[in-house]
Amino acid sequence: MSLFDDDQPKKKTVHEIGSDLSQLSVDELTARIAQLSEEIARLEAERTRKSASRSAAEGLFR
Repeated sequence: MSLFDDDQPKKKTVHEIGSDLSQLSVDELTARIAQLSEEIARLEAERTRKSASRSAAEGLFR
């Protein structure tokens, strides 16, 4: 291990749906769950934003 290993940016973990989970540790699984939960929240917020925008547009054309 090099003295400079800490200087390297950590590679962002990417989860692929359906990938083999048997080689992951409990900590890695927990990290992926957190990452996916954050992504779900981001997706839901975007869906809410678009829904509100669509509703406003529909109300304009009635």
